[in-house]
Amino acid sequence: MKRPITPALALAICLLSASGAFAHAHLAAETPSADDVIAGSPATLSLSFSEGLEVGLSGVTLKGADGQPIPTGAVSLAPGDNKQMSVPLNGPLAAGKYTVEWHALSKDGHTTHGSYQFTVRP
Repeated sequence: MKRPITPALALAICLLSASGAFAHAHLAAETPSADDVIAGSPATLSLSFSEGLEVGLSGVTLKGADGQPIPTGAVSLAPGDNKQMSVPLNGPLAAGKYTVEWHALSKDGHTTHGSYQFTVRP
């Protein structure tokens, strides 16, 4: 004897099968790390995400303590890893607090954004 599918079961099946549709590229890790205090300037900012990225529509802005943008090199994806965005710095950073503002477009078309800070000590 077959049991009928209840509305609750049908909803559960739909939600489980559609879980990929709700995916977004969330920041999973960053270097330098959020709230980190580092000795010396990094050469590159590295941001790792939970989903693959469309690099042409994703980006990073680095700002100094005064809120002014600091020029960086072009954003690129790590070789063989479309979840890791890399941003070379054009020169060494002076001691101070920095803000990284990022936006990401995942391969499935969802956008996310956020920011974090790190400090370079002398």
